[in-house]
Amino acid sequence: MTWLAIPLAGATVLSTLLGGLLALKLRADVATLIALSGGVVVGVALFDVLPEAVDNLGNAQHAGWLAGLGFLVFFVAARALVLHHRDDAELVHAHHQVGAFGAAALSVHSFIDGLGIGFAFHVSNATGILVFLAVVSHDFADGLNTVSFVLRQSNDRTAALRWLALDAAAPLFGAIVGASVGISAHHLGALLAVYAGFFLSMGATDLLPEAHTHPSWTRILLTVAGVAATWGIVYAATVAG
Repeated sequence: MTWLAIPLAGATVLSTLLGGLLALKLRADVATLIALSGGVVVGVALFDVLPEAVDNLGNAQHAGWLAGLGFLVFFVAARALVLHHRDDAELVHAHHQVGAFGAAALSVHSFIDGLGIGFAFHVSNATGILVFLAVVSHDFADGLNTVSFVLRQSNDRTAALRWLALDAAAPLFGAIVGASVGISAHHLGALLAVYAGFFLSMGATDLLPEAHTHPSWTRILLTVAGVAATWGIVYAATVAG
């Protein structure tokens, strides 16, 4: 039922828009929301996507290598493409097009998120739904980051909304492509392993550090709740299967 990826990806559109609109109104508390997202993303990578990759590849070592590659690719791309820029304000404003460049990189990343949803439904409905949960939570954070990033460069609300709309639509198009393309179990396992690395990098190097720069018990408990809830969903899906 790969077609399910398309309406679910529509929900990621709403999630991204909600995150961006929230960033326009509530900048002080976004790190608390990202704490939950980070827990979900890491949980899905460890409890579902990576095990599915091992099953499809038939080789745990190869899955680990590919996950490590995915981790490094996302990590390097995030920094090289200014995916979530953390330079000093003086350096950031010295680059005239850095806002548009970073927002465009986030949109490409959101398209890849949509591909992940489509590909995951080639494994099973349960895997597709779990990947969707990780993507929808992470895309909420992407909406937050897209708006915050553009406003930081130019303080242009119109430009921020324009980039937010593009970033929100990107995963829907990605899901259409991912659901439509046939792929072998081995190749799918390789893609899932790389995608697990992406998720781990998102959580470990982007979401969780940002959420816990100023840690609180609320943020800690939200991260733990995100991981625990994901494990519970995976366990329930396993028992049901």
